[in-house]
Amino acid sequence: MIFLPCVILFTLYRKTMHPEITYEPIGIITTPFKNIAEMPFQSRGAEGIEGIIELNREFVKGLTDLDGFSHLILLYHFHLVGNTTLLVIPFMDDKPHGIFATRAPVRPNPIGMSVVRLQKIEDNLLFIEGVDMVDGTPLLDIKPFFPKYDNHVDVRYGWLEEKGDLDITAIKSDERFDSK
Repeated sequence: MIFLPCVILFTLYRKTMHPEITYEPIGIITTPFKNIAEMPFQSRGAEGIEGIIELNREFVKGLTDLDGFSHLILLYHFHLVGNTTLLVIPFMDDKPHGIFATRAPVRPNPIGMSVVRLQKIEDNLLFIEGVDMVDGTPLLDIKPFFPKYDNHVDVRYGWLEEKGDLDITAIKSDERFDSK
C-alpha cells in the first residue's frame, strides 16, 4: 500500500523538477539538399559541400570571437522526421541496432549534431562547409570545436568496429528515415 503513494509522489516530483522542455531555433541552415535521399549522412562524408547558416539577428552579438575557430559543432532539429523508433537499420549496416547506438534521426528527441568547417562570417551569415543536413534545417545551437578537448584516444565504436574502414563519402542517405 505504501508503494502507490511513493510512485505518485515521485511522478509529481519529476514533473515539477523537469517541466516540459522547449527550444526555439536560433537560425536556419541552408544546404543544397532539398530532401533526405542522396544526402551525405555524416559531415565527414560531405567534404566540399557548402551551406549557410542564417542566424536570427538577435543572436549576432553571440558570434563575437567565433571567427577564430576553424570548425563548429552544430546542434539542430531533424524537422522532417515524423516517427520515432527504438530499433533502426542504420546506413552502415543491414541489421537493427538500438537508436542510441546509432546516429539515426528517428530519435525520441530528434536532435542532430554535425561538425562543420567555418569558412567566414558576414553579419548574421555563417558560411560553412561539410553540410550533411537537409535545406531549411532549424539550428538549435552553435559550439566551437576544440580539438584538444573534443578528440579522444583509446575509443571503442561498438558495432561499427566490425565494419572496418568504411568510405563514408561513398555512403549516401536514402528515404528510410523520411517521414513523407
